Formats: sequence, C-alpha cells, structure tokens
Amino acid sequence: MPDHKIDPNQWINLYSDYLFNYTISRVNDRDMAQDLVSETFLAGLKSMKNFKGEASERTWLISILKRKIIDHYRKTNSNKGKAEVRMSYNSDTETEGDWLEERVADPFDKTAEDTIENTELGVAINNCLDKLPAKQAQVFEMKTILNYDTEAICNELNITASNLWVIIHRARTAMAGCLEKNWF
Repeated sequence: MPDHKIDPNQWINLYSDYLFNYTISRVNDRDMAQDLVSETFLAGLKSMKNFKGEASERTWLISILKRKIIDHYRKTNSNKGKAEVRMSYNSDTETEGDWLEERVADPFDKTAEDTIENTELGVAINNCLDKLPAKQAQVFEMKTILNYDTEAICNELNITASNLWVIIHRARTAMAGCLEKNWF
C-alpha cells in the first residue's frame, strides 16, 4: 500500500481539463488529446502503488502525460510505428519487462533543459494570455491555471455556466493557435 493517498475517483473532475489543455497545445488534435489523457489516467491507475507523494497528484499525472505525448510522437515518426517498447529495470522475473509508465520518473529530477523549456513555455503562455480579450483571459486563467470550479467562476463573474463554456472554448482555441505560432 502506498504511504500517500491518491484518489483516482476524483481525477476526471479535478484534472481532465488541465491535462486536456496541456495535451491539445502539443498535439493539436482533439481526438488524440482525449485519447492521451485517457491513457494517462489508465497508466496512473496501473502505477498508483509507485506514487510517493513527493509531488501533487496533478504533477505526477503530468509527468505520465508527458511520456505519453513523447511516445505518441515517437510512434508517429517511427518507420515501424507498431512496436511496443518494454524496458527491463530489474533482472528478477517478477518485475522484468514492467511497463515504462509503472516506473514514472521523479518529477523533481529536472534537467537544465526541462527548466529552460518550462520557463520559455511560461513566457509564451503569458504572452498569449495578454493577447486575449480581457474576459477570455480572466476566465481562462481562473479555470485552467488557478483551477477554480465552474460555479465559483460563474458567481465571481456573474455569468451563466453555458456562457462560461463558450468563453473558455474561445479562449482555449485562441491560446492553442497562439502557442502553436509562438511556442512550437
């Protein structure tokens, strides 16, 4: 049993929007982004026993998702594209051939390249946010970055839930386009 509690029953409510936005800005394909997020949740379920609690659940899920996105591009760019990659971490037969996502790396083990990339992405996101209309930027930041729930945003901004979703859709679409031009 892991020392740190995680609650996969809450993952979809708490993290699906964030993970989807993260993914869509990298793969620019709605269906593929949804598939990758689903695969991330499944991999998280399979590797729950390896969660050490050194990072938040969201950070841990993002580290799994990053590997899913990398695997997606490797598969897409590979000549064969159909081979499954298994890695052996131990020589004993009990753990030999464990899937990569069951051995998720420590998200705090950052390389200088990761740090530079995250800093550059943060700057790109802020620049794109500045280009959005004020209300779209505010809704996007509250929902996606600050993780406010829908009801709180609607109450604070005095808008309906359907209006919120129209605004957030427009903001996400604009952000994805802006990041595609300025980040990739």
